[in-house]
Amino acid sequence: MSISDLILTYVVVLLAALAGVSIYSELRRRRFQPAPSEDRIFRCGRCGYVYTDDPDVDRSRCSQCGRTNKAIVF
Repeated sequence: MSISDLILTYVVVLLAALAGVSIYSELRRRRFQPAPSEDRIFRCGRCGYVYTDDPDVDRSRCSQCGRTNKAIVF
């Protein structure tokens, strides 16, 4: 085995190990990351309280003052 083959093998093994660690850490990060919530966000027009409710609700009652509000559209 020539010296250039040894260096090439060494570099390829190191790059493969680096890629493996990178893939493993990305999979681990995704597993522990919280899933995005499907709830709708509401803001009360009277008291300014911001709250969430189920995704199938179009209008929701504020838990602070009782006013019915529409969902915020981003």
